[in-house]
Amino acid sequence: MTWFMGIDIGSAYSKGVITRDLELVVSHTIKSGADYRKSAEIIRTELIKKANLTQNDIANAVATGSGADNVYFAGQKASDIVCTARGISNVFPQARTVIDVASQSTKVIRLNEKGIVTNFTASEKCAAGSGRFIEVIANVLRIDLSDFDRLAARSTSPITFNTGCAVFGESEAITRISEGVSKEDIAAGVNKALASKISSLVNKVRLEQPCAICGGGALNTSLVKAIEDKLKARLLMPSCPQIIAALGAAIIAATPPASQSTKQT
Repeated sequence: MTWFMGIDIGSAYSKGVITRDLELVVSHTIKSGADYRKSAEIIRTELIKKANLTQNDIANAVATGSGADNVYFAGQKASDIVCTARGISNVFPQARTVIDVASQSTKVIRLNEKGIVTNFTASEKCAAGSGRFIEVIANVLRIDLSDFDRLAARSTSPITFNTGCAVFGESEAITRISEGVSKEDIAAGVNKALASKISSLVNKVRLEQPCAICGGGALNTSLVKAIEDKLKARLLMPSCPQIIAALGAAIIAATPPASQSTKQT
């Protein structure tokens, strides 16, 4: 029986999984904080504890994400794009397009029938194209990020943001609050604006169905619905969308990937 570990150190959250025979056994997620090395150590400790293993039981570990260099115990590093592709293909082998909504950026990936990356594109550095925009507005609305989805779902008249910039979007949200616009309509407006940006990214690589969505942003079901409405397509969503890249990293640890094309649009 062989065990493998995948660690995804993101800018906002760190995720890890342990797999056996390419099947997910345990997972763990924490906020990344400022010390990525410490976050990686915590993830490893918690995963091993949950799986009732020892460090020596782990045959190989692969790290991905913006803080991958800090995972000193990983046998290798892998691109988050390739890891996301591997993870989604494990859950949804039929998927041909993947939308990964992360805190730092949003990526759209095209896959072939073997789950190999054939094309991808990513949002610009501005937070308005990623889950960070939701975090910014949640702070303006003085609500917990976990309440954002529920709040947006109660909207009856979502606002339209007049800017594609997160900084100006923050100012616009503050103005709308002073005008008496409800928090629900502002939250739904953020989802609508982000869905519009994501649909533009999808158009760059040309949507091929089935299409799956993952990343922490996929936990916002109101956002997922807004994207589906914009694309006029049903999205496949894994039960734990935030750990998909970590799952892919563990799969790579167990089965080194074949040569992959990552042509960027």
